[in-house]
Amino acid sequence: MNNKTHLVEGDLNAEDLDLFLSQDLIAVDCEMMGLNVHRDRLCLVQIGDAEHNIRLVKIALGQQEAPRLKMLFEDDSVRKLFHYARTDVAWLKFWLNIKVNNFFCTKIGSKLARTYTDKHSLKEVTKEILSKDISKAQQSSDWGADLLNKNQMNYAANDVYNLIEIYQTLKLMLEREGRMLLAEDAVACVRVMADLDNLGYESVLEH
Repeated sequence: MNNKTHLVEGDLNAEDLDLFLSQDLIAVDCEMMGLNVHRDRLCLVQIGDAEHNIRLVKIALGQQEAPRLKMLFEDDSVRKLFHYARTDVAWLKFWLNIKVNNFFCTKIGSKLARTYTDKHSLKEVTKEILSKDISKAQQSSDWGADLLNKNQMNYAANDVYNLIEIYQTLKLMLEREGRMLLAEDAVACVRVMADLDNLGYESVLEH
């Protein structure tokens, strides 16, 4: 975890909000207690910029709003990058009533650009594109704990540390292969899928 990474409670402060609102791109990730949005609460929201300023926003048990996070994520001028946006967008809407605007999913981007492989996890994409091997050892851990340990904070920071650089590489690949507009259209479907997930519809688009 670099010295530009800070853990904050409940929401961004005004200075951090101004910092991230001044960016063209920010990387975002979330940690939850599990993978059932109706049962498993949102515990942590990670945000990073191109200069590796990273904020780990700890969401309290029972917390239902984070006004500065809402202002940032609903702002149309800042593009938010997620790796598998469907989950994060759903949890942010369900638990904090945040409707994320202007976002991109690097997992969708990877699937459309890197058609020579079926490996599209953040770990695999980071390894190929940036030649970095990131640890996912803390992926399944108690993110609702009162105190997060150093390993958890390092893991959380790493999930946004490289995402902007990954996006920029994938964007070049997508543009080269003539698939960037297709990727944007695919990402535009994510909000609807997240809303369906939150309402409990699992197969509405199937035959």
